[in-house]
Amino acid sequence: MDVVFDRHVPESGQGADTLVVLLPGAYGTPADFIREGFVAAVRQRSLALDVALADAHLGLYGDGSVFAQIHDGLIQPARQRGYRTIWLAGISLGGLASLTYASRHQGNGAPDGVMVLAPYLGNRAITGAIAAAGGLANWTPPALTPADVGYEECQAWSWLRTRQSMATPLPVHLGYGDADRFIAGQRLMAGVLPADDVVTLPGGHDWPTWRTLWHAMLDRFDLTAPPHNAAPCLDTPRP
Repeated sequence: MDVVFDRHVPESGQGADTLVVLLPGAYGTPADFIREGFVAAVRQRSLALDVALADAHLGLYGDGSVFAQIHDGLIQPARQRGYRTIWLAGISLGGLASLTYASRHQGNGAPDGVMVLAPYLGNRAITGAIAAAGGLANWTPPALTPADVGYEECQAWSWLRTRQSMATPLPVHLGYGDADRFIAGQRLMAGVLPADDVVTLPGGHDWPTWRTLWHAMLDRFDLTAPPHNAAPCLDTPRP
């Protein structure tokens, strides 16, 4: 998986110790984030954040290698570079990948927070079953294998359900448009998050909406604040 890094050096000369990893949707590329002003939005606010743009293309989901690629190609190297805080921020399918990755890595290799924009959270069979059960707390995950359709989605939902009972849950922020075509799942997810962690704006499942959400979420959430499980800052210098 190719990764484009955008480094920010504040006026102090000290490099940022927070990294935000942006995962695109199914057919997105790192260039889309640049074209749509995602990196520029960070720089306009003079945020002490470095940004990694990952080429997490659809082929990596087909063979299930995307999660190993995130771990081996992004999270672990970033820790070795000395980043104290690492956020996964994904759009659509990239949002699902962010949540599923967090569900699989709750110790070594875990991110310090997840921010998802318009996440794809499964087909109607999955979201319908959760709704029919009366919500996530009453839902029983089906017994699936990695080869089954919906396996990753059910992992993400199972983790979101378990997260509700954690004493210090991993920070999760959600943003979506009120006319998004995947809104059924997004509303279910919003229902298990604190209201302050959810941003809903007019719009659909498209770049104009995602761009507006990104600006709103950067203004609302302080990604540079060390989360509860932030790893100790290493002394390894970053090139």
